Amino acid sequence: MEIFTIPESKLTALKTEFEELSKAIYDPAKMSNQREYKKISKRYKELSDILEKYKTLKSIENELKDNREMQKSETDEEFKNLIEEEIKNLEERYAQLTDKLKDMLAPKDPNDDKNAIIEIRAGTGGEEAALFVADLYRMYSYYADKKGFKKSLISSNPTGVGGYKEIIFSLSGDNVYGTMRFESGTHRVQRIPVTESQGRIHTSAVTVAVLPEVDDDVEIEINDKDIRIDVFRATGHGGQSVNTTDSAVRITHLPTGLVVTCQDEKSQIKNKAKAMKVLKSRLYDMELAKKEAEIARSRKAQVGTGDRSAKIRTYNFPQSRVTDHRINLTSYKLNDILMGELDEFIEALKIAYKNERVEN
Repeated sequence: MEIFTIPESKLTALKTEFEELSKAIYDPAKMSNQREYKKISKRYKELSDILEKYKTLKSIENELKDNREMQKSETDEEFKNLIEEEIKNLEERYAQLTDKLKDMLAPKDPNDDKNAIIEIRAGTGGEEAALFVADLYRMYSYYADKKGFKKSLISSNPTGVGGYKEIIFSLSGDNVYGTMRFESGTHRVQRIPVTESQGRIHTSAVTVAVLPEVDDDVEIEINDKDIRIDVFRATGHGGQSVNTTDSAVRITHLPTGLVVTCQDEKSQIKNKAKAMKVLKSRLYDMELAKKEAEIARSRKAQVGTGDRSAKIRTYNFPQSRVTDHRINLTSYKLNDILMGELDEFIEALKIAYKNERVEN
């Protein structure tokens, strides 16, 4: 059994920081600054959990030591077997707790706790790609329901047969970006399109971008002179008018050429607010992508490169097969995955990414 120990110097530093935060969390001056107090409260809880789990781990170590001593001196076979069973249970608890502690002590990405904005766009494949956009949107919607995430539609560009050229939505909840971030990239689908008369398998592609939603902790400055705002009448399927007022909003960020459109709210003010939120997240994501690219150049990175053009996953319908190319993981449960059963892939990607960060 692996014995896990936090180095004494590290443990002392954690305890000192916790004691300081224990005082700060009841300081009225800190409470008056909501942004700072939120950070203090979050870090206080993190350290409290780490120190409590480590205390439990050391307690289990002592129990194991006592049980092993008893086992050596015990002559009654029945009682000896009971001790053996208790030792196995304690070792299992110890291993699980060690994994949790390693995870808590590993370097963390500060963006993981943020909410996320997800953009799905049809790539090569025409109408078939647009239909797969709809499939992925449903898949993520089911997954969000399972995880307890709240979904809010921001913008959509539907086609005439049930697909989407583009759909943008936000997810809010606990650790949303940290959970969804690895869905960014090109998703490839192999199947017989509904429009195919000769039964041939076609390959189409869809791109997914997962952006951390910018909150009050991040300063993204957008000058009025740098944006152009256009308003127009929203339209739905087949071009029919959604409402009779110019409520849809298009924001163009002139320095970068980024364009954001939002038309799913009946209020122009709400559409503008949503569009600005997406624009800020895209600008922030551009900065993150630059940093990730620098990291990728300095090491062989498989998971956390932030490369939107990389082919990350293939969905093969004839074989009911889904393969993630970054970690060489294949599942033959395509229907379950499209119904939101994504945990097998997402958890494996989280582990691979955490190992990358620890190793580097």
